[in-house]
Amino acid sequence: MKFADLGLTDELLKAVEAAGYSEPTPIQAQAIPQVQMMRDIIAIAQTGTGKTASFVLPMIDILHHGRRRARMPRSLILEPTRELAVQVAENFEKYGVNHDLKMALLIGGVQMGDQVKALDEGVDVLIATPGRLMDLFERGKILLTGCELLVIDEADRMLDMGFIPDIEFICEKLPPNRQTLLFSATMPPPIKKLADRFLSNPKYIEVARPASTNTNIAQHKVFTSARGKREALRELLRTDDVQTAIIFANRKTTVRELNKSLQRYGFASGEIHGDMDQSSRLAELDRFKKGDINILVASDVAARGLDVKGVSHVFNFDTPWHPDDYVHRVGRTGRAGAKGRAFTLVAPDDAEAIENVEKLTGSPLPVYELAGGKEAAEPKEAKAEKAPREKTERSKPKREPREADARRKPAQAEPRRSERRRPDPEDDRPTEPGEWNGPVPGFLNLSAL
Repeated sequence: MKFADLGLTDELLKAVEAAGYSEPTPIQAQAIPQVQMMRDIIAIAQTGTGKTASFVLPMIDILHHGRRRARMPRSLILEPTRELAVQVAENFEKYGVNHDLKMALLIGGVQMGDQVKALDEGVDVLIATPGRLMDLFERGKILLTGCELLVIDEADRMLDMGFIPDIEFICEKLPPNRQTLLFSATMPPPIKKLADRFLSNPKYIEVARPASTNTNIAQHKVFTSARGKREALRELLRTDDVQTAIIFANRKTTVRELNKSLQRYGFASGEIHGDMDQSSRLAELDRFKKGDINILVASDVAARGLDVKGVSHVFNFDTPWHPDDYVHRVGRTGRAGAKGRAFTLVAPDDAEAIENVEKLTGSPLPVYELAGGKEAAEPKEAKAEKAPREKTERSKPKREPREADARRKPAQAEPRRSERRRPDPEDDRPTEPGEWNGPVPGFLNLSAL
C-alpha cells in the first residue's frame, strides 16, 4: 500500500514524499482512513510505529478548510511531556508545509506571553501539555468551546504522570460533538474507563499486542554488580559497534554522575533530565541530533517523545521501576523498520524489576555475557570513583588514638602544675577567733632595722 491509496491530498503527498516516506506503517494504514471519516478511534501500538503521523496527516487534511478565531483553537493535541509536544510540532511543520495552517505550542519552561500572543492571533492546531493548558485556561486566556478535534497522545504515560484528572476536566470543557482520538502503547483499566466516558462508538485499532516490544530490536540483559555497572557499560560502548546510543537511568542524580563519568573516559556524551530548563534540554537534544555527541544519558523524561533517526543502541543503566517504561525506553531504537539493540544492566537490586519487565513483555530476556577483557588505562579522575571504602574505614582507628591522646594530655599536665605548690598540712587546723585566715605576704617577715 502507498500513501496515495489513503485518499490524502496532493499537497500532503508531496510533503510526505519530501520527508522520504512512500509506504505507510500498519498503524497509519488503519488509522488515517478512520480519522478522515470523522470517527473516534482508540489506537494501540508500540512506540516507534509511526503513531504521530497517523493523526497529524489526516488532521492537516481536515483542518485545511475552516476559519480560525482568536483564543479558540480548532483542534487540541494533549501530550504528556515537553519533548513529545515539540516532536509533534515538528511533524506539523514538516507535513503542513504546503498548507496555510497556524500552530501554537503550549509547554512549560517557555515565556507565557509569547504563547498568549499566538493564541490571540488564532490557531488551527494547539499542541499542549496538560499543566500549561490548565494554567492558561484558569487565567481566562483560552476558550475550548470551538475545539472540533481532540487527540490524547500517550494516554498511558498521562496516567503514570498523574494527568488523568486534568484530562477529564479538559474533556468536560470541550464541545460534546467533537471527534476524539486516543493513542496509547498500553491499555490499563483507567485508560479504558476514560475512553468509555469520553469517546463515542470508537473504532478500536491494534497493530501489536499490549506491552509488546519491537521485533526489530535485539534485547539482552547483562548481569553485573551495582558497583560494576559503569565498567560493564563502558565495555559495551566500546565493543558493540555503538553509533548513537541513549542511556536511561532512574534518578536525575545518576544521570548527572554517569554523564560526567563517561566524559572523563573520553566518550562524547550529554545529558537530559527534568531538572534542566527547557532551553537547555532542547539544546542538548539538538547536539545529539546533529551528531556533536553520540551518547545521551537521560531520565524517563526522554523515554517518550524522543524521535532521533539512527539510534543504534539503548542501554538501561537501571532497570525501570515501572515495566511499561521499558517498552518506551527500548522503543527509542529500531524505529521506522530499522534494526536496533537494547541492553539492560541487572544488579541484584534489580531482580524484582526485571522480573516484572519480563512478565509484562511475555518472554525472558536472553542473557548477554561480557567478554571480560581488561579496561583501558583509567584516567586519574576516574580512579577516584573506585577508591575502596575499606581504605577509609582503616584510617578511622588511626585517628581515634590521636584524638584520645589529645584529650589525655591536659589531664596529665594538670597534676604537674599542682605539684609546684604543695599545701601546708597545718592549713587544715582550725583557726582561733580573731586569727588571720588568709595568705601571709612575705615582706611582713622583714625587719626595717
